[in-house]
Amino acid sequence: MKAHTKGNFHQTAAPLLFLLPNILIFATFIIIPAIQGLRMSFTEWGVFTEPRFIGLANFSELLGDEVFWKTFSNTLVYSLFTVSLIMVYALMLAMLLHKNSLKGEKLFRSLFYIPSLLSMITVGIAWRFILGDEMGIINYLLRTMGGDGVRWLTDSKLAMVSIITVSIWAQAGYYMVILIAGLQAIPTELYEAATIDGSSAPRTFVSITLPLLRSTLLVVLVLATIASFKAYELIAVMTKGGPGYATKFIVQQVYQVAFLEDRLGYASAMSIVLMIIISLFTVVQFKVSGKEKSYE
Repeated sequence: MKAHTKGNFHQTAAPLLFLLPNILIFATFIIIPAIQGLRMSFTEWGVFTEPRFIGLANFSELLGDEVFWKTFSNTLVYSLFTVSLIMVYALMLAMLLHKNSLKGEKLFRSLFYIPSLLSMITVGIAWRFILGDEMGIINYLLRTMGGDGVRWLTDSKLAMVSIITVSIWAQAGYYMVILIAGLQAIPTELYEAATIDGSSAPRTFVSITLPLLRSTLLVVLVLATIASFKAYELIAVMTKGGPGYATKFIVQQVYQVAFLEDRLGYASAMSIVLMIIISLFTVVQFKVSGKEKSYE
């Protein structure tokens, strides 16, 4: 039996040295703030007051906080529709633009991807000029044609629809690129064999493309879900959470409680609950996805 030998410096210590900067950054900006936030969630703490330990009182208060549950409901609705529609739209774009057979394909890829390079604040400002009630471009065109303006951002139902639509426009290109990479990694021999066997396009998509794209779809699902639960800038610019609480999400509520109401401990408790919710959704998504089917 061959004895186990320890690796030399280049095999053991060198990789750790290369990882050390990332580990330090992750610990400084993720781990330590998370621990500090958890500690704050058990206190009553303001900017100009000393922290006072109150145990689970903040979490108990959350259970009866109607505004918190309203923002949670809004976040859930936004996440459900945005993530599902982004996945469908991004997959359609990826299927259309991944074969390098369409004329001007690279141009179209760039056009769909460019919005994802813009900051959400920029996107929100641009779409406010487009969807605004009085000065919006769409309403201006409607009025010049003799119609009435539409309250895209000030009607409680249309405001959510507008936010979801703009979110899809801004993010789908990013996930399209990820899905294109996944599609191009599928062996072409499988499609050739399916063609020889007389498989139809829908049958090939269901039997080959979707199973082999499962891991990539899972990545898109997890990333899009996390992004939707953290949505802030776009909503703050376009609707400011209004009208009323119609488009107010958990992150906006955390900001208001922490910096406008000066309740850092209570806001930290909200953040911890948000983190737990995102973690649970991620775990469920991994469990539901299951193991990827092997075709080798």
